[in-house]
Amino acid sequence: MLAEVLTALQPVAGGNFVDGTFGAGGYTTALLEAGAAHVYAFDRDPTAIASGQALLAKFPDRLTLIEGQFSNLADHLQAVDAPAPDGVVLDIGVSSMQIDNAERGFSFQKDGPLDMRMSNSGPTAADVVNQMSHGELAHVLKFLGEERQAGRIASAILKRRAKQPLETTGDLAETVTTIIPRKAKDRIHPATRTFQALRIFVNRELEELAMGLSAVEDQLKVGGRLVIVTFHSLEDRIAKTFFNTRSETRLGGSRHAPELAAIAPPSFQLKSRKALAASDAECQQNPRARSAKLRVGERTEHTAFALDMAALGVPSLPGFQGLDQ
Repeated sequence: MLAEVLTALQPVAGGNFVDGTFGAGGYTTALLEAGAAHVYAFDRDPTAIASGQALLAKFPDRLTLIEGQFSNLADHLQAVDAPAPDGVVLDIGVSSMQIDNAERGFSFQKDGPLDMRMSNSGPTAADVVNQMSHGELAHVLKFLGEERQAGRIASAILKRRAKQPLETTGDLAETVTTIIPRKAKDRIHPATRTFQALRIFVNRELEELAMGLSAVEDQLKVGGRLVIVTFHSLEDRIAKTFFNTRSETRLGGSRHAPELAAIAPPSFQLKSRKALAASDAECQQNPRARSAKLRVGERTEHTAFALDMAALGVPSLPGFQGLDQ
């Protein structure tokens, strides 16, 4: 949704922008070519930062690449003495580069090590499936993968690992299909939700999103815009709740709580009540765009809200060997 993101951010000469999810550099490149004075591009994946060196060489005075999580946006921007941003874009989820690289272990399409770490550090998905208890594993699959067969799949994983540890994406996909056999007419692989759940858990993606949104709210210039692009319901639900609880659409007062507006003036003004979807043309060129939703809000002069994970809909999840550090 590159065209929609640029329209929403309205990059102008002299503006400073943050690309919180650099990936292959598409948004950053477009912002620089549109005349942005400077782009501060974040990615926790060192591979993405390394691949961005060619773009950095092209725009040495207008691009800063930052290896780190966008949830720590404030500290990183302070470290490079960056001004308050005029706009921030967050494209949530796994990148195509990560999915296409079998060695990263994000996909069952090609067999590879069961990794799934965006930062290449910390516990892997293999660590999770080989060590987590049945109840905790079922909880993760149910709430992060919205998997109806979470309990049965967790049981199958424990049965499999009792004989031999699961080490590859093929091991996990094969285990899931013992519970949910793949049919010729199936458009979605039976292991899709399990892989999604483990990826989100290993990278703490929902917590990262909530903390990142709060950090942007705190750092964004008055009149600056936040653009969020999501690809599945869990992410979009958090983005929608964030904007609704901080905008005039929910904080204008009502007959049930007329004092609400005075107590909590809005920190964002929504530019559209509904999420924008990708165009038909883009969906034809890029099937992944079919599930994309774009939401945009403009920062007001009012004080940022305190971060409340539960209120934003971030589920309570079990800890696991350093994932909470």
